[in-house]
Amino acid sequence: MRWSVVDSPVGPLSLAADEAGLCGLRFGTVTEVEFAPPAGVLAVAATQLSAYFAGELTDFDLPLSVRRGSEFERAVWHRMTTIPYGETETYGEVAAAVGDPEAARAVGVACNRNPIAVVVPCHRIVGAGGKLVGFGGGLPAKRFLLDLEGGVAFRRAWGGT
Repeated sequence: MRWSVVDSPVGPLSLAADEAGLCGLRFGTVTEVEFAPPAGVLAVAATQLSAYFAGELTDFDLPLSVRRGSEFERAVWHRMTTIPYGETETYGEVAAAVGDPEAARAVGVACNRNPIAVVVPCHRIVGAGGKLVGFGGGLPAKRFLLDLEGGVAFRRAWGGT
C-alpha cells in the first residue's frame, strides 16, 4: 500500500492506494505510515480532490479498492455513492434503502467505518430533521463539505458558475 498526504480546506487528507485503486482517505496525517509524493491513482485522486474543493468536480472517477466491511457496511457505503451531490439522506432513510429500516444506528457505525471518506460521501448522511451528527473529520468539516456542495449545486441549478 502506498500513502500520500494532500492539503485541503478541511486540513490534511491522508490517501492510500493499493494495486487495485484508492483504498483509504482519512482526515489528518496518519502517523504510522511513510508518505510519498502522489503518483498513479494517488496523483489522480489528489487532482480530483483539488477540483472538488474548488467546486469544479461533482463526481469522482477513481478506481476504488474496498476489501473489508460486512455485507451491511458495504451496502451502506454503496448507498452513499448514490446520494446526489449537494443532497443528503438521513440515517433512517439509508437504513430503509439498504433493507433494514430499524438499523439507523448501524448506518452510523458503517459511516464511521467508511474507509474512503469524501470520495464515498458519508458526509451526505445526516440525522433526523437534517441534524448534523457524527463525522470522522469533525462536524465543522462535515458542515464545510455540505455547504460547499450545496452552494455549487445551487449555482449550477440557477445558471451560475
